Amino acid sequence: MNVSDLAPFDQAIAEFDPVMGIEVHVELNTRTKMFCSCVTAFGAPPNSQVCPVCLGLPGAMPAVNHQAVASAIRLGLALNCRIAERCTFARKNYFYPDVSKDYQISQYEDPIDRDGFLDVELADGTVFRVAIERAHMEEDAAKNTHVGSASGRIQGADYSLVDYNRGGVPLIEIVTKPIEGAGARAGEVARAYVAAIRELVIALGISDARMDQGSLRADVNLSLRPRVADPVAQSAVPFGKRSETKNVNSLRAIEKSVRHEIRRQAALLAAGLPVTQETRHWHEDSESTSPGRSKEQAEDYRYFPEPDLLPIEPSRAWVEELRLTLPELPAARRSRLQAEWGFTDLEMRDAVNAGALDLIGASVVAGASPAGARKWWMGELARTANERGVELAQLPVAPADIASLERLIASGRISDKLARQVLEGVLAGEGPPEDVVAARGLAVVSDDAVLLAAIDQALAAQPDVAQKIRDGKVAAAGAIVGAVMKATRGQADAARVRELILKQLG
Repeated sequence: MNVSDLAPFDQAIAEFDPVMGIEVHVELNTRTKMFCSCVTAFGAPPNSQVCPVCLGLPGAMPAVNHQAVASAIRLGLALNCRIAERCTFARKNYFYPDVSKDYQISQYEDPIDRDGFLDVELADGTVFRVAIERAHMEEDAAKNTHVGSASGRIQGADYSLVDYNRGGVPLIEIVTKPIEGAGARAGEVARAYVAAIRELVIALGISDARMDQGSLRADVNLSLRPRVADPVAQSAVPFGKRSETKNVNSLRAIEKSVRHEIRRQAALLAAGLPVTQETRHWHEDSESTSPGRSKEQAEDYRYFPEPDLLPIEPSRAWVEELRLTLPELPAARRSRLQAEWGFTDLEMRDAVNAGALDLIGASVVAGASPAGARKWWMGELARTANERGVELAQLPVAPADIASLERLIASGRISDKLARQVLEGVLAGEGPPEDVVAARGLAVVSDDAVLLAAIDQALAAQPDVAQKIRDGKVAAAGAIVGAVMKATRGQADAARVRELILKQLG
């Protein structure tokens, strides 16, 4: 189906009710792999962090990573899950080059975390509760590189290479229950949910959640069912066939892929065509999906108990010890910071939506005022990030730079207007604010002798304005102030210049 064949989004939502299921894969930041002692450092030379266990060589025996289990329990507690008193591992069987032993050690019938929920806040402040079916432990697959393919996928590739360094890295897969009732906001809900998971695992310190490096990935299942007028009756309408868009690796792409699949499936159903239950690949360039492979039932994987690993039975005492290690969770932290900083609900939502909350917080810790930090990050810097097409955190400005900028303004060394020029220098890589001020000569001109000389020159050039001021029309002083500011390249203290003008002209 071509993009032009998609149904209009509003029409699709009017006729069909979207139902989602989201699987988020979180790579843990343990030092070693899930079932062996190989290190997990990102970016090592290909196939340099492997051993007989993670390669699945004959006779190799796995052993469970204790820290990975602790991380899984802490995540489950943060997701309001029930922690299993006994859980087991299973073999998930499938042939693919990125799983060298032809099965993946995972959890199936007995996951470590069950029946939780996560409340996510949408851009307008609406809170949407997402129910969690399970969070289970498993090992990650290796990384495939398809050489010669324009898209980076296997289609059209000349050959493929496999790096087994990632194979065996500890992974937690978080699976939602069916997400119903999102309607036209389904894409926004999906994005907000994955963003909330990302924020949570970072706060817990169990993953860096770098979507660009694959340490957090999302699969989005979506199906449509006919829309009926009665909301109660709507929940009884059977789900449709679902697609599963695999390994979506940015928050923006998650939202767009959901909206695309709603339009694609709606067009098929409206034309009387079936929706194939399959995996789909997201293409960032065309903002569309393409078919992957047919995926009908979990039984395709022929799960059976892992014979080389004993069940895990975390004691209730250990679970409670781990509960005490939980940090202040993101939602509670936002509420506290909003009260401390005096932000309105709108100001707080804007900061969160812009990805500026942690940057503002770090700036405040470095010495900036909350209002000042918000002004710079949500003003000049947000505009610059938008122009450059990057996230705020990717700009070459540190929170300490914002605190330094605030101190320079408070001391009177620079004005608010000059501060913008200083910030331009920091963004251009000219160093921290103090260095930019010195290199560009941007300090405020506070020497009265220098200011009086500039005032005399401006008055001589505009004698008619000088006379108006003498006649009591003090508003005319603005023209002289402007001339002085121009002569001093904006470095004069405008209030002091005005004061000197009025004093000189009586």
